[in-house]
Amino acid sequence: MIRIREIDHLVLRTERLEELIAFYTGVLGMSVERRLDGIGLIQLRAGRSLLDLVPVDSELGRKGGAAPGAHGRNLDHFCVRVDPFDAAAIREQLQALGIEAGPTEQRYGAEGSGPSIYINDPDGNTVELKGPAEQASRRV
Repeated sequence: MIRIREIDHLVLRTERLEELIAFYTGVLGMSVERRLDGIGLIQLRAGRSLLDLVPVDSELGRKGGAAPGAHGRNLDHFCVRVDPFDAAAIREQLQALGIEAGPTEQRYGAEGSGPSIYINDPDGNTVELKGPAEQASRRV
């Protein structure tokens, strides 16, 4: 069985990047942890978790379709930390349930870079199943 430990990160798509950065840092006290402007990703530290901001006109943002609104998504995906993370066992369980899983890839999350698998829920929302960070990049 897949055991969720906590939310690792949320990804918000936006047309108002600087306003959101100001809001989350100035009003809610988050801090900018990592900024990858080349692909359009700003990661804010939210306690043990991350809040990722993605401009809709960036490389990452264009993959999500229209801007947030009546016909566009604001939430790109959400990520849950799975403990223990056994990619083969997770894939076996998902396959038995008829759920298609993306490849296991190294992705950066609240604890640092580690393995993750993307799946979709019945409404088409993307859910990232995240494993532990590699020791060298571990934050917590």
